[in-house]
Amino acid sequence: MRVVDTDPDAYVATLPPDQQEALSAVDARIRSALPDLRRVLWEGVFWGGSDQTIIGYGDLTQTNAKGEAVEWFIVGLARQKRNYSIYVNAVVDNKYIAHSYADRLGKVKLGAASIGFTKLEQLNLDVLEELPREAGRLTASP
Repeated sequence: MRVVDTDPDAYVATLPPDQQEALSAVDARIRSALPDLRRVLWEGVFWGGSDQTIIGYGDLTQTNAKGEAVEWFIVGLARQKRNYSIYVNAVVDNKYIAHSYADRLGKVKLGAASIGFTKLEQLNLDVLEELPREAGRLTASP
C-alpha cells in the first residue's frame, strides 16, 4: 500500500451514488473528529492480497512483524466488495480501541483493528465520531 496523488473526494466521486453517500457521511464524521490530520488516499495490495483503496487520516509509524518501521494511517475508511471498513490503528492495554466501542457502534462486525458494516444505517455515527477522536489523542506526538 502507498499514498497516491488522487484526491480522496475525486475517488469518492467515482463510486455509485449510494456508496458516495455512505462514504461521505462517515468521512465527514472522521474529519470532524480529526480536523487537523492529513487526509490522503492509499492504494495497493492490502493484507490478504486484495487490491484496496483506503482514505487515510493522519500519519502513524508502526513496527511490523519483521521489526521494520512501516508508515500507515491512524484511521482508514474503505469501500470493500460487500461492505465498508473503518480501520482504527490505536491501542490501549494491547487491544485495538474499536473493541471498547463495539456494543455502542451498532450492527457492525469487528476485526482486529477494523469495523465492518454493509449499510450506513447499521452504524451509530455519533459513537463513531468518538472513536477517531480518541485514536488521534492516543497516537498524538508528544
